[in-house]
Amino acid sequence: MPFPSDRLGHLCGLHHRPRASACGRGPHRPTTSARVKGGRRVGTPGRDAVAEPRRPPGGGGAGGEGLGRSRGGFTSKPHLSADGLCRPLSLVITTGQRADCTQFKLVLEEIRVPRPGLGRPRKKPASLAADKAYSNGPMREYLRRLGIRHTIPEKTDSRAARLRKGSRGGRPPAFDEDRYKQRNTVERAINRLKQSRAVATRYDKRGYVFLGTATAAALAIWLRA
Repeated sequence: MPFPSDRLGHLCGLHHRPRASACGRGPHRPTTSARVKGGRRVGTPGRDAVAEPRRPPGGGGAGGEGLGRSRGGFTSKPHLSADGLCRPLSLVITTGQRADCTQFKLVLEEIRVPRPGLGRPRKKPASLAADKAYSNGPMREYLRRLGIRHTIPEKTDSRAARLRKGSRGGRPPAFDEDRYKQRNTVERAINRLKQSRAVATRYDKRGYVFLGTATAAALAIWLRA
């Protein structure tokens, strides 16, 4: 989806007070503990152990790591938005078979454009252009509620259903052909990301690691722009 240039909790545990032993010698305390060579206890990480970085929640299995079966094979799919200069603005990684329209709102909510001076970053684009995959009533209503001008072509079956209803079908959605010609900027942004071999051919096992790889490639695009 190209744009013009201009996700708390508490943890509680069960506590108990040590009771006095039958002999009246005070609370019972363990006298031995399992140890291994080097003086550390069993179950504690050794000196050479490498702590794995904290992962965001996403479930287990391949689906939780952004891998799934699609026409292209066992792949991942990046969903992104870009500005008029083909620079990525937001990026979401899902399984390869995930439809584009399911990530529409999430991609928009991930947009953060810092302002030149003080103030909060911009989160809402002035206008938006997208292909037919995003052409449905709930998405258009969502964009109208946010006040975002959009250019999305109408699907053939949607147009036929509207015409069958006659006057009850409502007016056709507005469509700016000249504005829609600039939609190829998001395709060019994807091609720029794929210039990074680690993005074009996923080598990362974890989904959050692959997202970091794609984000680093997007940062390189911004630095070159």
